[in-house]
Amino acid sequence: MNGSETTRFTALIRDRLAALEAENRLGRQGQAVVQLDQQSVGRLSRMDALQNQAMAVAQQNRRDLLALRLKAALARIETGDFGFCEDCGDDIAPGRLALDPSVTRCITCASGQP
Repeated sequence: MNGSETTRFTALIRDRLAALEAENRLGRQGQAVVQLDQQSVGRLSRMDALQNQAMAVAQQNRRDLLALRLKAALARIETGDFGFCEDCGDDIAPGRLALDPSVTRCITCASGQP
């Protein structure tokens, strides 16, 4: 991978990390503690609020995992391991990396084909 591709992928990863942080700021409100005061909110409304809170927490967990994977990709860029399959050592297709720069395996290894 040449220097311009490395720069392009570094920028792409940093942009995605920034977008995740923006989503985190928006998602914090949905994770707030649900008030269980029956006098002000009906039972179905509370159940709906609890379900929304659980979904917000699950989305946060997915964003956290993706952020970890993207940070690991940045670390691989710094060490020169970015863009190479961790299983076979071949190049990962640039198009695959453009879709998901956190991937660590080529399409052949990821699909389990010999």
